[in-house]
Amino acid sequence: MPSQPVVVGVDGSDSSLGAADWAADEALRHGLPLRLVYASHWQRYEDVALSPRLSRPEGKTTAENVVGSTAERIRRRAPDLPVTTSVVGEEPVSALLREGEHAFALVTGSRGRGGISGLLLGSVSLAVAARARCPAIVVRGDKAGLEARHERIALGVGNSPAGSPAVRFAFAEAQLRGCGIDVVRAWRCPSGEAPDHPRAAGGPACPHEDQASALLDEALSAAVRDHPEVPVRRVTTEGSARKVLLERSAVADLLVVGAQHRHTHPGMQLGGTAHTVLHHAACPVAVVPGSRPGASEETTP
Repeated sequence: MPSQPVVVGVDGSDSSLGAADWAADEALRHGLPLRLVYASHWQRYEDVALSPRLSRPEGKTTAENVVGSTAERIRRRAPDLPVTTSVVGEEPVSALLREGEHAFALVTGSRGRGGISGLLLGSVSLAVAARARCPAIVVRGDKAGLEARHERIALGVGNSPAGSPAVRFAFAEAQLRGCGIDVVRAWRCPSGEAPDHPRAAGGPACPHEDQASALLDEALSAAVRDHPEVPVRRVTTEGSARKVLLERSAVADLLVVGAQHRHTHPGMQLGGTAHTVLHHAACPVAVVPGSRPGASEETTP
């Protein structure tokens, strides 16, 4: 059975070139092939009644040049990496999601060629991250994170069952990279309770924090057992997990969060934490879909 490829969307932008480089490194890490996909509705913008002298639409020629030059760039970077290419006359999100049905992961840059100044994340990247059935990785951040110099992965854990896809993905990445994991779970006091819980006065630990710690241990139990060599640093924090995850992303090579299945619509939906880190994280972000409809993988906001 052929190996599932790492699929990366390319469009000739600097962001997509960075995504292709990152995806090539990821494919090498996992021993998988790389697939470059260019998707565009170029037919919309060109006269369908082509002159007899023209053998193909100009947009398709441009697309083929982009994937060809990107493939050559990857071959220089990783000569032994198997690389395939695809040029599709289709809306990019639909094309990439279809490719993702049989992919190990879908990789995109944080901005496309048509990006508008002031927008933090391209619409294609956001839609793919929200709807992909495989892990979707948005490549962003500083040079140290992109080059995996921090040797650390950050993982946000919400109401995830033991052995959830996001947890398994993060631990597998950490083992391959030979690095540790910072795992974050947030908790809150119910609105009717006073914020000065007993621990502040030197009393017993806050029961909500204890519960968060117990749930975190349960969510990690299978992964810790399967990957005993991966160093794990557990963090439980009162309030929003977003701030902690963004802080950790500044010293991480990858930030992993989960997506939750919708109950009434196909695809996935992203909660506030995933949206925030996709727009603001200082390192690449992997959004990993849950395995069961209705099972929340979203870090507590």
